[in-house]
Amino acid sequence: MQKKFVPVMITPFNLKAQIDHDMIEQLIDFYLEAGVKGFFANCLSSEMYSISEDERLELTRHVVRYVNGRVPVVATGSFGLTIPDKALFTQKMYDTGVDSVIMITGHFANIDESDEVLLQRFEQLFSLTGSIPLGLYECPAPYKRVISPEILGTLLATNRLIYHKDTSCNVENVRAKLAVTAGSRLEFYDAHTPNGVASMKMGAAGMSSISGNFYPEILVWLCNHVNDESKQTEVEWIQSELQRVDPLIHMAYPLSAKYFLQQRGLPVRTISRAHALELTPEQKTTLQQIYRDFKGWCDRLQIKEVATGTLSAH
Repeated sequence: MQKKFVPVMITPFNLKAQIDHDMIEQLIDFYLEAGVKGFFANCLSSEMYSISEDERLELTRHVVRYVNGRVPVVATGSFGLTIPDKALFTQKMYDTGVDSVIMITGHFANIDESDEVLLQRFEQLFSLTGSIPLGLYECPAPYKRVISPEILGTLLATNRLIYHKDTSCNVENVRAKLAVTAGSRLEFYDAHTPNGVASMKMGAAGMSSISGNFYPEILVWLCNHVNDESKQTEVEWIQSELQRVDPLIHMAYPLSAKYFLQQRGLPVRTISRAHALELTPEQKTTLQQIYRDFKGWCDRLQIKEVATGTLSAH
């Protein structure tokens, strides 16, 4: 089965730090040209905690409208103080036209609360959201609640889940979860680039990592060739390269991604609501070197870079 790369979208802002809708369209064109098979809008990379409820809906609605059914779109919807609040926002998010509304696991129990509490609250949410297709996201904020394979199995048995974005960064945890989800309609995506190859070989549907906001062509190539017997030397090599630079691209993220895309010729402003500081000269130098590395990866793997100058300008 074809593996899929699904980027966790960044949110471009204009000079007034408002959402830049024209730039969103250029970014979507860029991602699609690179070969992505879906979009995760309104996620941590989108700075979802730094934008208002109306902006989360407006942003997602715009992405859905512009993508226009070419690939599936999912978005986070578990916002609100109470479970009924979360259910209401989930409905609003679904009404934007997304294929699935994603629930952040850390939104359903505090760090010191048990899995029983988490399951009770999920059960309540399921009862209040009809038949809306849902997904799970082990988002690092407000805190990372990595769910166990047993909890995933219990939630999966409700037949409401079609998506899971895993951030456990642990191959054995991923293996156990994939065993639970095997044969179900749930699509499992690993967010941890260094685990990408292992996860996909064990049965993950694909990857959904921040590295796709820097070089989506590379991640698409990896998804396309991970099980290609004739390409295993290259697969192992590019996986080790991605692992080497992964800690570096996380620094000052998502500003780092916006700066990197600038290097690539996309007019994304280095304006972020989540990261107030400017990039340091050292951080810029590091990203410039990774950009040179990226060009070398494309040469070796015979990947055609997306020509950003040809994307539709608005």
